[in-house]
Amino acid sequence: MGTRFRHATLASAAVALLTLAGSVAAAQPAEAAATRIRLGSTSDVSRTSWQGPAFTMNGDGKIIPASMSAAVDAIRGGTGSLDVVVIAGSAPTSGSPTPECDAAMALPGVNSCTSWTLTTASDGNNTQVNTDIRKAEFVYFAGGDQCRYSAWKGSALEASVESVVAKGGGSGGGSAGHHINSPVVYDACKGSITSAEALANPYDSYATFTTGMFQWPNYSGVINDSHFTTRDRMGRTMAFVARAIKDGRTSGGKAWGVGVEEGSSLLLDKNGQATLYGKEAFVVLGDHQPEQVVAGKPLSFSGYKIWRLGPGQSYDFKNRPTCGYYLRSVTNGVIDPNPYAGTPQSTCTDQGNTSALAETEANDTRATADDATALTLPVSLTGSMSSSTDRDYFRVSFNAGEQVAIQCAIPDGAYDADLYLLDSNGNTLDRSVNNGVGADESISFTRTAAGSGSYYIELDAYQGSGTSPYTCTLTKT
Repeated sequence: MGTRFRHATLASAAVALLTLAGSVAAAQPAEAAATRIRLGSTSDVSRTSWQGPAFTMNGDGKIIPASMSAAVDAIRGGTGSLDVVVIAGSAPTSGSPTPECDAAMALPGVNSCTSWTLTTASDGNNTQVNTDIRKAEFVYFAGGDQCRYSAWKGSALEASVESVVAKGGGSGGGSAGHHINSPVVYDACKGSITSAEALANPYDSYATFTTGMFQWPNYSGVINDSHFTTRDRMGRTMAFVARAIKDGRTSGGKAWGVGVEEGSSLLLDKNGQATLYGKEAFVVLGDHQPEQVVAGKPLSFSGYKIWRLGPGQSYDFKNRPTCGYYLRSVTNGVIDPNPYAGTPQSTCTDQGNTSALAETEANDTRATADDATALTLPVSLTGSMSSSTDRDYFRVSFNAGEQVAIQCAIPDGAYDADLYLLDSNGNTLDRSVNNGVGADESISFTRTAAGSGSYYIELDAYQGSGTSPYTCTLTKT
């Protein structure tokens, strides 16, 4: 949403606007017709079964290649290809007319990407739109205006997206598209609200919600928020959680806020495990009635439980943890200090804590690889590119049928490192070679052979070097 006007607009400005309204009404352009642009194959994939669902929850409007690639691989089971539909509420004002489809088509396993720009509530019942969605295996909601998206509640479009998930496909989105993928949607239909405003009055007229549009498996009781740290949205998410509990929008007297930072993505798999790709995300739990959430009065709510997720860490939405959180409260509209960081009250192994192994140089060949085969997934491998020719090898073991996501978080501004997965003989099975200093790398892999087998993870310095550590996280998908 764009910049909002506060309630106390100057009376003279309001009068002037009302005076002008009649004269300019006839000059307003009509809503644009729904527009369709398709990239890739002109024919949809025909296949009887899919292995999802999988969901991507992004902190801004862009597709995050690592998480999107992992979602695509999970849905197609590592073989074949699938079709993507992107839904946007408005066309881009500059650059490519299909930025999300451009990103999707660059990923392995994507057969086509169809971008629809829909500008009215009635577009949710457009026959061609719904035909494209039902034939697709992933639907991505672009950034923009979640109020426009929420207007499709109860439309054919809602049912079509639900049919994609039901057949083992997926859904996702960024910014506004992230908001619409939670069961309680902050719809911003009257304008965007800041943390300060929401904390001062949780019933501010700009705090509006749509409930019951999409109800994804294992994701009940959640309110999504985006651009989380950059725009300081912890406070408003706390207010949203308090409102959801007080108003009965969630069950059991509990509500969870899920805030994802810009450039980050939560990949939610079919087992309810949400793994972070990118910088950080937060899960904010309110598990009791607020001390004060009343119209016109500041919020008071004690003991929010907050989980901060870093690169590769996960949160189990199917079996929601009771440990690993830190506590923060709101008193008369004021949050405790440091709401974005804290020391957990307790640690727990079911909260995505990983077995860890730090590199020991020299590990520049398979023969001298650091051995991680005794570790149980999830596993965290750390090291650095100590020279511009450095290569780091880690030996790992995967079991029959095991689906593994390998995500390497490369430190910003440090170096460009490439990721390879090798078999026991050193043959390359897959690679990730994203360009740019600090560009993250990721690979998804399924062991189809019987029994267990050894593999090698290789990190190569492509450009630059430094002592800042990378972290490669291996998780089951």
